[in-house]
Amino acid sequence: MAQKKKTFEESITRLEEIVSLLERGDAKLADSLALFEEGTKLVESCTNMLDEAELKVVKLRKGSDGAPEELPFLEEE
Repeated sequence: MAQKKKTFEESITRLEEIVSLLERGDAKLADSLALFEEGTKLVESCTNMLDEAELKVVKLRKGSDGAPEELPFLEEE
């Protein structure tokens, strides 16, 4: 059975658990490597979710005809 995709919040919570477990330092090497691998996948997943969310963000601006127009979200530098 396929696992359902975790939400961003679920992924962050699990990442916090993994960090806590790894910081304790009492896990066996194989377990630590498995946790690190899981955490790496979760970071990638969270990054992808944030990138997708950023693409959906738009600014609304009043156009020359008075109607709002959508502009892509630009990062401030």
